[in-house]
Amino acid sequence: LVFPVFPPVPLTLGNVTRAIVLLFVGCGSPACPASCFLLPAEHKSAHCTPCYILSSLSASAATRSLSHLLLTTSVPHSSSMYKAALFGLWGGVLTPHPLKSFQKVEKVLNLPRDFIWDTLVKGGDQNALFRAERGKLTLTQMFPELEADCRKEADSQGLPLPAQFSAQTLFDEVRQVEFNKAVLDAAATLQRQGISTCVLANIWVDDTPQRDNTAKVLSVLESHFDLVVRSCHVGAKLPEPAVLHNALDKLNVKPHEALWLDISEESVKAAESLGMTAVHITDISEALKKVENLTGIKLTGEQVPRFCGPEEVSHGYVTVKPGVKIHYVEMGDGPPVLLCHGFPESWFSWRYQIPALADAGFRVIAADMKGYGDSSAPAEIEEYSQESLSQDLVTFMDKLGLAQATLVGHDWGGVLVWNMAQYHPERLRAVASLNTPLFPVDPNENPMDKLKSIPIFEYQLYFQEPGVAEAELEKNLARTFKLLFTTSHDKMVASTGVLKKGGLFVGLPEEVPRSSMLSEEALQYYVQQYTKSGFRGPLSWYRNVERNWRWLCSRPRGKILMPALMVTAGQDKVLLPSFSTGMEQMIPNLTRAHIEDCSHWTQMERPAELNKILIPWLKEAHQKTSIPIFPKL
Repeated sequence: LVFPVFPPVPLTLGNVTRAIVLLFVGCGSPACPASCFLLPAEHKSAHCTPCYILSSLSASAATRSLSHLLLTTSVPHSSSMYKAALFGLWGGVLTPHPLKSFQKVEKVLNLPRDFIWDTLVKGGDQNALFRAERGKLTLTQMFPELEADCRKEADSQGLPLPAQFSAQTLFDEVRQVEFNKAVLDAAATLQRQGISTCVLANIWVDDTPQRDNTAKVLSVLESHFDLVVRSCHVGAKLPEPAVLHNALDKLNVKPHEALWLDISEESVKAAESLGMTAVHITDISEALKKVENLTGIKLTGEQVPRFCGPEEVSHGYVTVKPGVKIHYVEMGDGPPVLLCHGFPESWFSWRYQIPALADAGFRVIAADMKGYGDSSAPAEIEEYSQESLSQDLVTFMDKLGLAQATLVGHDWGGVLVWNMAQYHPERLRAVASLNTPLFPVDPNENPMDKLKSIPIFEYQLYFQEPGVAEAELEKNLARTFKLLFTTSHDKMVASTGVLKKGGLFVGLPEEVPRSSMLSEEALQYYVQQYTKSGFRGPLSWYRNVERNWRWLCSRPRGKILMPALMVTAGQDKVLLPSFSTGMEQMIPNLTRAHIEDCSHWTQMERPAELNKILIPWLKEAHQKTSIPIFPKL
């Protein structure tokens, strides 16, 4: 600690203690042998990067590296000491870099390589592009100056500048960019770990007729990062330190608390000169691995999708009948996709799907179904019959101005969307269900008798008596959701033997662990939602079995001819995949998908896999009906 260190770390008792433990005892990781600093090289851990680095250095070099490691390693490994990660826009978040686009145009026009960039550099700090990036010119003001500079430079070199050369054509090519999904996923993961994210963009004020492309780029950036700093608004451009200072100030972090990633060597040097830890991007995968090593946060491989919280979506209400309102959230624009949750959930169960579908080019609407969350919860049980719920959904669509929508349901939401597809087919473009198959209706068999014959549905019999299940489920809401929201690897609540035990949770411990798929924040949101209206409304969906049966039998039931998707989950112990056998007889245009290592809560347990199923199917279903989709990513 007496050696000069960079970046500086406060010389506190805690930091000194951590340094000693790290150097001579180990980091606390299971992969790190104790006293790894003292071990011979052949016994050093290849899995504990900080300890491996330290144990590979001399004592003096290790000490000089200590301050950096203190920022990235804890004992045991836990949260990163970094508070923010900043990304350069071009070449990192967006590809390709404008220089690549310039070179592509030069090749087409048979101009010397880097002719355009060299012309800009020759113009010095006051060239047209740099002034546009600093906000001194709009893009339409910049175009004629850029064209004049290029013609002047071509004349000086004796080059024939083709007549078709134009700044407009050049920037049409610059606009042909793609987001680097690995970076967006990494940003989402960092945010979940409490690290703020920021994009620094050398960009201009786009007032051209083609500005919609720039608008989409900015919209995606604003929705994926905590802060977007645009050079044209700051009056300075990278690699000028003023841009970095501006971002650090807005994020309220000190330079040594921030990471910087960029393709530009000049900006990397500028960041390092301020005391930031900088990663030069030459290969994005390698750059993210370096950030992994620095933060201790897994950023490569399959990532949990970005999710939206209550503050990150638009909220609305629709009055479907006097005294009954349906609350919903929405995100995105494009063809509408209406998400219908099940029991005991809320719109929040779609939190991993809403941003992904919006980025894919859809207007995503997730409702709190009647009786749930911020929607009305009428006391009358018949309000929750499938006939009433279907009519409510039609009215909901009418008042949102939706002639048609694609419906995606889960659990009871799956029951509802299948009934909508059969009894209101004109209002659906396509239909999808997670876990819940289309159960055939038998007019000759009372469904209550059917329930009694299937042991795994015994819990539904327990739900029939008003007030009984409510008392158990509402007694301790946090415990209820911790017991119910479990993954395929957790111990699940048994749905059999409930009547004999006298309750769903009888015999289970009062204190239960929270599943890995349910964060503390998510748990508290469900608790807060069910504190409002309790379980009477949600349980009433189960209390219309015979009423639903009589209604279904009274209606003609033809085949579902629209595009349809059935997603089964291999570890769902109630809605078994085998229940979906034979659905093709009723749904000739059925697409199937299966997630084996997944229990009942498909949207939460396997969000990445589910999104990979939903998005291609949605795109194909809409393309078949010639409905255009304009994805943001």
